Amino acid sequence: MTDELDRLDRNIITALSRDGRLSMADLAEKVGLSKTPVQARVRRLERDGYIKGYQAVVDREKMGEGHIAFVQVKLADTTSKALDAFNKAVLEVREIEQCHMMAASFDYLLKVRTTDIAAYRRALGEKIAALPYVAQTSTFVVMESVKDR
Repeated sequence: MTDELDRLDRNIITALSRDGRLSMADLAEKVGLSKTPVQARVRRLERDGYIKGYQAVVDREKMGEGHIAFVQVKLADTTSKALDAFNKAVLEVREIEQCHMMAASFDYLLKVRTTDIAAYRRALGEKIAALPYVAQTSTFVVMESVKDR
């Protein structure tokens, strides 16, 4: 099989990204194929890494994690050793939902979820600022999420 995706593969991925619980029969109907070829395509897309997994969309507000802040992080050192140490340490901080290395005036952008501003302040002071090589942080608190998928 080729690594390139055709229109049907893209339609399968789109449909599953909107509803990962679609049955193969419903997915086949949505993309205009029969069930067996759709199953084969889905297995190939999973095997080739286009589909990494399936997950539930959780209401974070109901889970007590409704406070969102984005944090710009500047490191004191950006050698490979420093970046590796920071990357590894970030994985251990439960409150950090996302971490992106940036091509910007700062090094990383973090998406942080907590129960409230007080919990965020503790996470910032006790965990984020204590990550290896952190020199400076800037926080942007989310007032409302308009689109989050």
